[in-house]
Amino acid sequence: METSPSRLQQLLAFYADDPNDAFTIYALATEYRATEPLLAMKYYQTLLDEHPNYVGTYYHAGKMLEQLEKPEDAEKVYRLGLQVSRKAGQMHAASELQQALNQLLGLDYEDE
Repeated sequence: METSPSRLQQLLAFYADDPNDAFTIYALATEYRATEPLLAMKYYQTLLDEHPNYVGTYYHAGKMLEQLEKPEDAEKVYRLGLQVSRKAGQMHAASELQQALNQLLGLDYEDE
């Protein structure tokens, strides 16, 4: 009996077929987030560089940078994401990015 390919193997095959597909790159970053943060960040960086209008990237890339202890880079990503999401009219994404930025900068008073 053949085993079906794992989700990761399938995504890598999709990526090999079309390395410019933003959704596949995003899915790979998501897949690697828990186990290989540096590799996940590489895929997020590809999205930031090559697909700057892919709004979903900014929040997760920022969080990944925070996890990698790069708060200055995370702040830049959040701020850029705010501009991109507002321009795209994606206010829910903008709101999430603003919360993440406030939290990063210590301006998140809701928990106190």
